Amino acid sequence: MNKLDLIRDLTNANGISGFEHEVVEVVKGYASDELNVSSDIMRNVFISLKGNTGDRPVIMVDAHSDEIGFMVQSITGNGLIKFIAIGGWHGANIPAHAVRIRNSRGEYIKGITTSKPPHFMSAAEKSAAPKIENMFIDIGATSHEEVVEVFGIEVANPVIPDVDFIYNETNGIMRGKAFDDRIGCACEVSLMNELVDENLEVDVVGAVSTQEEVGLRGAGVTSNVIKPDIAIVFEGTPADDSFTDKYSCQAGLKKGPQIRHRDGSMITHPGYLAFARSIAKEFEIPFQDAVRAGGGTDGGKIHLAHNGVPTIVIGIPARYIHSHYGYVAFEDFENAVKWAKEIIKRLNTEIIESL
Repeated sequence: MNKLDLIRDLTNANGISGFEHEVVEVVKGYASDELNVSSDIMRNVFISLKGNTGDRPVIMVDAHSDEIGFMVQSITGNGLIKFIAIGGWHGANIPAHAVRIRNSRGEYIKGITTSKPPHFMSAAEKSAAPKIENMFIDIGATSHEEVVEVFGIEVANPVIPDVDFIYNETNGIMRGKAFDDRIGCACEVSLMNELVDENLEVDVVGAVSTQEEVGLRGAGVTSNVIKPDIAIVFEGTPADDSFTDKYSCQAGLKKGPQIRHRDGSMITHPGYLAFARSIAKEFEIPFQDAVRAGGGTDGGKIHLAHNGVPTIVIGIPARYIHSHYGYVAFEDFENAVKWAKEIIKRLNTEIIESL
């Protein structure tokens, strides 16, 4: 399996919350034949090792498949498309970008998010923060009828940033959309493929969960199905190295994966956290500690499942997430997979009960 091809196909896949079917097909296509793979009605994907015995502790490995995007709300008489945000957008990141709309026939229609030319702006408009309720998508049509009858666009069609994956061989940096959390999905698929031939003391079940960006919804289902004893969550975590100094930075590119001590959805189990950090140090895997004031991950749902689940979040730093474009270092991806693999290889009943 070529890991760059995996990452490319995952990031290029179109899949806002609730419309993750393309991502499901990519995951299934890259999963080893030595794995059991299935999906449910919500398009959550379950990946399990055929060597699972059913009488050992279960570790759940999670990543979420959905990306932020938009949805068609209405179509104006002059052919502009009113839309709403799906997931957490900031208004300033939306105007004057390319998007693709999946129409009622399953075709992708390209358009741009509108920006009013400065020539027509008042002084107040120029100084005001952009608001999504004042924006439209323009596909180059001139009437409501053209949008609907010619282009096949209807209310509730999903809208995705129109971005294609690029890998820079010079410095090992990847550019693309949806690294939150397709880079985590790539970590999970790679990890599960690599665990096929390992002699483990735990059962491993992966979940590629849907609708994280709109309330951690898929993970609420997958964690109840899997009923894990312990969990690892892979997340494309927001990088802060482009606007903080080196002493404050907790998610810099090429500085290793991030482990979260706290965010808005979870305080990490201190015993499990210490165990994971000790593994990274033993294998000389670079990592970054993070105390996040806000934000959240699927770990917020998973750690509260049934009797409570010790959960860690391994974040792969990604610049400019929740916008159209992002950057990720390939070496951070590789180290995240290596770290999770060594953790799982060391886990057993005694260690889990001692946390």
